[in-house]
Amino acid sequence: MTTKPAPDFSMDCDDGKTCLADYQGKLLVLYFYPKDDTSGCTSQAKAFRDSMAEYKAAGVEILGVSKDSVASHAKFRAKHELPFRLGSDPDGAVCEAYGVWKKKSMYGREYMGIERSTFLIDKSGAIAREWRKVKVTGHAAEVLAAAKAL
Repeated sequence: MTTKPAPDFSMDCDDGKTCLADYQGKLLVLYFYPKDDTSGCTSQAKAFRDSMAEYKAAGVEILGVSKDSVASHAKFRAKHELPFRLGSDPDGAVCEAYGVWKKKSMYGREYMGIERSTFLIDKSGAIAREWRKVKVTGHAAEVLAAAKAL
């Protein structure tokens, strides 16, 4: 179990600003994903959405982050009825702080992008657990189990 302080952040969401301090005293699932409305990212968001009642019952907040714009996030949330906030990190500062901006490759082409990653931040603002190179299937349930174990 990791217990290093979570890097502070401040970013715009489609419903206003958010920062790490907004979640003080709560458990937070902070998940980073590459792009709104792509197949893997949509599946991941829907898995968190479909488990939201259990997350709420466990006192856990969810915040998704990508480099997409606030307007893109608003459309994505509305289209898939996502009951949690999506943060916009257009300059990549939050991605850099959490170490998720990585060199990736697809079809022999290398490029920089967001590595699908999730951080479980405890009530004191420390990273309790982290998942890197996330595979979508079963991930929301695994994160919920880890949150309940805290």
